[in-house]
Amino acid sequence: MRVDDRLSHSGRFCFPLCHYHGMTLGFDLDIAVPALKDFFGGFSVDLYELQKKYCNDKKPFVIHNEPGIEHIFSELYFVPQQIKGDYYKVKALELLLYLDALQFSDSKEDRPYFYKGQVEKIKAIHDLITANLQEHYTMDELAERFQISLTGMKTCFKEIYGDSMYSYLRRYRMNVATTMLRQDSKKGIAEIAGAVGYESPSKFATAFRQVIGQTPMEYRKSFF
Repeated sequence: MRVDDRLSHSGRFCFPLCHYHGMTLGFDLDIAVPALKDFFGGFSVDLYELQKKYCNDKKPFVIHNEPGIEHIFSELYFVPQQIKGDYYKVKALELLLYLDALQFSDSKEDRPYFYKGQVEKIKAIHDLITANLQEHYTMDELAERFQISLTGMKTCFKEIYGDSMYSYLRRYRMNVATTMLRQDSKKGIAEIAGAVGYESPSKFATAFRQVIGQTPMEYRKSFF
């Protein structure tokens, strides 16, 4: 999660795959502060103090791997249409309360250094394993093919793409599957499972539910 005051936007921000699924929540403090006071007869979170806490310099504040925030946002994706408006308001207040209570360390995380050649190999590995999802490679095969140590490959991949190679590729497969489920209602679940590298539709359904939070059929029904 990224927090900023939208006053110092510059440069280019991108993700490894050059796209992402997410949402933006914005507050006009001059309007929001009195509105919250009027609505609740008093709200414990001071938005101006939150601004000082997270927007104290020109760099955006990035919160990594915070389970509470992940939980708050994950619930926003699957909401019945008839309650969306009120539900979003409640979740926005929940997020403000959580950010107000969140404590974080001032110490900077040490990040490992990788040589340009290592990074180029990892990006080439990424391109290979995502080019044809029906192909399966072992870690040893990839390390030998690209002449990189197994440990170095795992460590560098996780630093660049934010997850282990196994978890990243599984999530990548499921994201491709969601696109296929949305775009073609006539394509069967078993066919989609095979297209993203799963011979067993049941194993695909299990992995899909673990990553997306719904079965493939439940996900498809929400669009058709």
